[in-house]
Amino acid sequence: MHSVNSKIGVERGGALEASIDSATRALLGSRQADGHWVFELEADCTIPAEYVLLRHFLAEPVDTALEAKIANYLRRVQGAHGGWPLVHDGDFDMSASVKAYFALKMIGDALEAPHMVRAREAILSRGGAIHSNVFTRFMLAMFGVMTWRSVPVLPVEIMLLPMWSPFHLNKISYWARTTMVPLLVLAALKPRAKNPRGVGVDELFLQDPRSIGMTAKAPHQSRGWFLLFRALDRLLRVIEPWFPRKLRARAIDAAIAFVEERLNGDDGLGAIFPPMANAVMMYDALGKGADYPPRALTRMGLDRLLIIGEREAYCQPCVSPVWDTSLTCHALIESGTAEALPPARQGLDWLLPKQILDVKGDWAAKRPDVRPGGWAFQYNNAYYPDLDDTAVVVMAMDRARREQPNPAYDAAIARGREWIEGMQSRDGGWAAFDVNNLEYYLNNIPFSDHGALLDPPTEDVTARCLSMLAQLGQDVQSSKAVAAGVDYLRRTQLAEGSWYGRWGLNYIYGTWSVLCALNMARVSHQDPVIRKAAEWLVSIQNADGGWGEDATSYRLDYKGYEAAPTTASQTAWALLGLMAAGEVEHPAVARGVEYLIATQSQKGLWDEQRYTATGFPRVFYLRYHGYSKFFPLWALARYRNLRRTNSRLVGVGM
Repeated sequence: MHSVNSKIGVERGGALEASIDSATRALLGSRQADGHWVFELEADCTIPAEYVLLRHFLAEPVDTALEAKIANYLRRVQGAHGGWPLVHDGDFDMSASVKAYFALKMIGDALEAPHMVRAREAILSRGGAIHSNVFTRFMLAMFGVMTWRSVPVLPVEIMLLPMWSPFHLNKISYWARTTMVPLLVLAALKPRAKNPRGVGVDELFLQDPRSIGMTAKAPHQSRGWFLLFRALDRLLRVIEPWFPRKLRARAIDAAIAFVEERLNGDDGLGAIFPPMANAVMMYDALGKGADYPPRALTRMGLDRLLIIGEREAYCQPCVSPVWDTSLTCHALIESGTAEALPPARQGLDWLLPKQILDVKGDWAAKRPDVRPGGWAFQYNNAYYPDLDDTAVVVMAMDRARREQPNPAYDAAIARGREWIEGMQSRDGGWAAFDVNNLEYYLNNIPFSDHGALLDPPTEDVTARCLSMLAQLGQDVQSSKAVAAGVDYLRRTQLAEGSWYGRWGLNYIYGTWSVLCALNMARVSHQDPVIRKAAEWLVSIQNADGGWGEDATSYRLDYKGYEAAPTTASQTAWALLGLMAAGEVEHPAVARGVEYLIATQSQKGLWDEQRYTATGFPRVFYLRYHGYSKFFPLWALARYRNLRRTNSRLVGVGM
């Protein structure tokens, strides 16, 4: 690839160092009192809409001021198409639009208001709310808008199935498992929302909503499998009323026990909004009052997810303190100043007791002999540590102990590595929370119209785990896990040279992650797999010098990368990926660095409205407010540091 030897103008003028210093100060200024970092985590309109609807489901006292602020938020994020998108400036999404409209109507917005008229017209012009997804239909059924015939049968007796059965809770993902268990109880009891104002949304349908049956086959589903499961659903619909009462009671008790074992105090079931909201409704349906401790704690946890400003408010899907803190520590260590390193070590010290050493979570169903040793994403979520967070924490601690030995870090790193090695799937890859979660046929059940029921290995998480093992000294020759991981990544490279990014948007994120891993695993920079990836990154650089990618790149009919306006975080990923591939001197890298410096605000930060992270492809996206704060700093400092060395080689896993 083409390279240049002359220094860029910004470097001669000191702009690079000034930018790094300014970004470092800004990042340090956002630290919490106890030394950790946690930034806002924003999803689409569905979470704040569901929060409003939950309050009315429970007939809680109306908080007029809070609802007014949530309404302001919902109105602001309404799309030009009249409905609501899943990402900033995104396409119309039916389920998001139905929920946002319902919440605004519940709050009290007039049907004749221009934004409500536009929303209603947008929904009806696309066939109406009949095209809502399964989760939205469950909500509409509980509010009496649709009937329970419009949703799949979910027998709570699923709780009693043996592990060898075709459908078992441990054969689906953590997020599906925790969401589904309280929903099983709700499906059995079929409660009706209290809904004191009696609000409905019949006007969003082109037919009587109570006449609507089951959902159609989703685009990702196989016709044969879907028809089989649809036939099973019809059979269950006939025989479910005849299930023995004692069996149902035992199954409900098992579901309650599952929930209460995993409540995490006020951090809630799974520490994510949908299971927490479902758990609160489950307790209400069971007749447990608002003061019942598990219900009260979970309800309190939902309020902790609120972000309330002067004019607007919204509800986060969860919080991300471990992820934010570990990534911030990497950026500060890369910055390397006397001002940055002590807070980075304090952040890592905060992370130390967050390591889960005494709880074998749901992952142990398939790895019973592996000792726990991971970190969760949230403050407390002991049953669901994740491999991505664990690998990032371990790599940050390893970097810190190189500068200042710390026996506590040594012990934490050893246990983290042991856990990750034990969680490798049989195909050589690593998943986010589980191991060998490869029962793909389950994505064809009617409940899985979102296509996100499983947690199989992915390229980005595999890359992170491989980066960690390689940074700790393992290589292809000495480690079967590293060899299998490298083989997995070689197999999954796409024709144009990129890799899929499951948890970040999308091919830029995946390619950055994998290039870091292959570099750390000592794959030659001249290897065709790295050459092709680096050339692809250069080929998609925007005219302004940065990089951007749209969420439509996750489309089922694969078209590859989809161009989008530049973002600071995606630019940083591309730069870090190119530098890991040995392209520090490439003009594209210099242009990317110039872009970041030119777009930095006077406060040392970058403005980023677009969503660059992924909850579930095509269904749910995330905007980490921290990404535009630590990733650009990381890339700029990496560039400066490599330019100061003779080798130009990245010596760490990220």
